[in-house]
Amino acid sequence: MAETASQSASTGLFKLEQTGSSSHALVAGLVEHVLFRNPDNGYHVLRVKTDGSHEATTVVGHAASIGPGERIRAEGTWTHHKSYGKQFAAATLTVIPPSSLDEIEAYLASGMIKGIGKSMAKKLVNRFGDQVFDVIEHRPERLTDIPGLGKQLAKRITEAWEEQRAVKDIMLFLQSKGLSRLRADRIFEAYGAKAIEIVSANPFRLAQDIRGIGFTSADELAAKLEIAKDSPFRLAAGLRHVLEEAMSQGHAGLPRTWLIDRATDLLDMAADPLETVLEDEIGEKKLILDKAADTACLFLPEMHGAEDDIAETLIGCAWQAPPWRIRQIEAAVETAETALGLNLADEQREALRLAYKSRLLIITGGPGTGKTTLVKAILKGLESNQLDIMLAAPTGRAARRLGESAERDASTLHRLLEAEPGRGFRRDSDRPLEGDLLIVDEMSMVDIPLMQALCNALPEAAALFLVGDVDQLPSIGPGQVLLDLIESGKLPVIRLEKIFRQAEESRIIKNAHRINKGDMPELSRSSNAELVDFYAIKANSPDRAAETLVELVAARIPERFGADPINDIQVLCPTNRGPIGTRALNEELQRVLNADAPDRIDHRGVVYATGDKVMQIENDYEREVYNGDIGRLTSIDRAQKQVTVTIDDHALVYGFDELDSLVPAYAITVHKAQGSEYPVVVLPLARQQGRMLRRNLVYTAITRAKQLVVMLVEPGALELAVEQRPEVRRWSRLRDLLSA
Repeated sequence: MAETASQSASTGLFKLEQTGSSSHALVAGLVEHVLFRNPDNGYHVLRVKTDGSHEATTVVGHAASIGPGERIRAEGTWTHHKSYGKQFAAATLTVIPPSSLDEIEAYLASGMIKGIGKSMAKKLVNRFGDQVFDVIEHRPERLTDIPGLGKQLAKRITEAWEEQRAVKDIMLFLQSKGLSRLRADRIFEAYGAKAIEIVSANPFRLAQDIRGIGFTSADELAAKLEIAKDSPFRLAAGLRHVLEEAMSQGHAGLPRTWLIDRATDLLDMAADPLETVLEDEIGEKKLILDKAADTACLFLPEMHGAEDDIAETLIGCAWQAPPWRIRQIEAAVETAETALGLNLADEQREALRLAYKSRLLIITGGPGTGKTTLVKAILKGLESNQLDIMLAAPTGRAARRLGESAERDASTLHRLLEAEPGRGFRRDSDRPLEGDLLIVDEMSMVDIPLMQALCNALPEAAALFLVGDVDQLPSIGPGQVLLDLIESGKLPVIRLEKIFRQAEESRIIKNAHRINKGDMPELSRSSNAELVDFYAIKANSPDRAAETLVELVAARIPERFGADPINDIQVLCPTNRGPIGTRALNEELQRVLNADAPDRIDHRGVVYATGDKVMQIENDYEREVYNGDIGRLTSIDRAQKQVTVTIDDHALVYGFDELDSLVPAYAITVHKAQGSEYPVVVLPLARQQGRMLRRNLVYTAITRAKQLVVMLVEPGALELAVEQRPEVRRWSRLRDLLSA
């Protein structure tokens, strides 16, 4: 079987695929250029002058760090890529020592060894010949025999040589044990010269210390190293892994019995040795035993401490005087009403009175209940106090909406706290924020680690107002912060319930509240002559729903409502998988809505085309774009291996190797839509979506729409979703801490 290179994932540019027939081959030669290297997985695209040929060829494959001037040996097959032409796809790619003097000189001049350039490489080869590597490694004092090469430069050369050797030794060691060499740079950076010693003694440290290496990979390496299945290192790592997995499912910790049960399944071990190791981990405070909801639970120390920090800060703020003085509360309420030109509802006036007296306040309510109006009124009533006010939200879109409604600058929480990737936040208790009042919107999205960072950075006397819809989906990360704060019963809370007249005219808002109460929505059929803002269309199967959805987005909704199919319509899905999941729908919608794209590339099996609607899925502080931001892919530059994406009128450049931070966004999950609003929302629901069919998911989805909701519903799916209350409560101590 032959292997052909096509653009892909694991590589950043290509992947190897089995195709027709082609004989196995071997090439060797000198690396002239490194066209591409993915530091995360070691994938290389090399131009190699092969032995016996005057022309260079392209070699692609995974290896340790390879530089110009090195000789390589590659085993694999010759292939022809549709965009990049003939190339050699290497199944194995190794560096071999240079042999001739020309090769030695080219290697030394390649820049692989810091301190040696072309001129110095020639001098070294002229002076020491083929013994130059032996001199650098074993007799470095002789380097100073060369005019212009002093002791300091000699020291730098030998140190760089040792570093190169150490990295290569690590690579060879890992490869010999069946583990990919792709993480060697990170391992060496973390452990230095002791890398092999540390990994051999306890490979499970990799899962804790090295980004990108998880428990499963560490466990496979441990088996290669013949570490016993009942090794305390393995059992302790398994317990931690189970807790980390629980955090990814929204829990801050787990009941002790759950932890042991899940760990026995993961590790294929009896409970008794796990209990012994668990007691040791508790004794050494590597895991923390505490109670949540009167149940003995285990927590990772960082998560346990985070909940303590949040509770301490909020209890310290609750019922304290704010950093302003308003002697005439009623006059301030009237001032706010006059400034807004509104007659506030009784519950809004009561909320204002409480806000003007509080250092900490939580404001919650569903759509149409006036949360935004209340925030504007609070700000108007405080204007005369000349306060330094900060506005923030978890996502870029939510921050922009908050800023527009309040007519003030607003930022993401990560930007406000000056997040540094991999390093936490620059704003903390030692360098707190500067301001008198911080208002945070979309609090349902805030998880425990982010809330801890916010509490740690809160100025000593500043007020904190938290705004959000507690009935929406909880945060993707661990905890249910907003719900726990409200249900603790110990913090000032305003729950807005009155739906205002303008909102009552919207079926979207009326049906959102009906669903939230467990009642079926009032539905209109698509055949009705009168245009309304909420429809449900029956689909007898998920496959039929997918076909109808594409037709709706591409033609029927644009024709009937004048909506742009790409800019105005957003498909929201409960899941990524299945015929009405985001993956399948994005492929179909891209095919129909962007069929005439002038160019397209394939990255990790995902096609990106000019004109595509794409979404950023991680916070990028350098580009100032954030998780959930949506834009359009405007150009593809193959020569520079980059694409340009326009988000909010800002043109942003991404290398091909950075495309993992972008996904097609014709269809996105409901979770990814939190904090955003769209003119039109299309929501497909099918019984096969199972446990994802919950009341708060449908409620969250339809409240993202400003003008129109169209649901595609398999019989019984909507009823199932409305009946299903939110998922089982997440394990957390926060409510208990606050209540105590």
